[in-house]
Amino acid sequence: MSLLITLFNVLSRLVYLYTILLVVYALMSWFPGAYQSKLGQLLGKICEPFLDLFRRLPLQFGGIDFSVMAAIIALNIAMEVLQKILISLIY
Repeated sequence: MSLLITLFNVLSRLVYLYTILLVVYALMSWFPGAYQSKLGQLLGKICEPFLDLFRRLPLQFGGIDFSVMAAIIALNIAMEVLQKILISLIY
């Protein structure tokens, strides 16, 4: 059981880090040419495959794309579900 908890903690930290990367990637849209920088290209390779899943949904309203927010919410919900499953296995 200790191994499961350790794995969950590592996964939780990775999801937190990925969430930060998604937020940084979204904020880069405020700066012209940021996506063409080395950091922008790296973040694009990391974030775009996951964001493309949400860009298929109608999440653009008034010129604002809410797909990053939906992706972060989905990640958090997945972690909550995984946490509840882990708790039910332990107790």
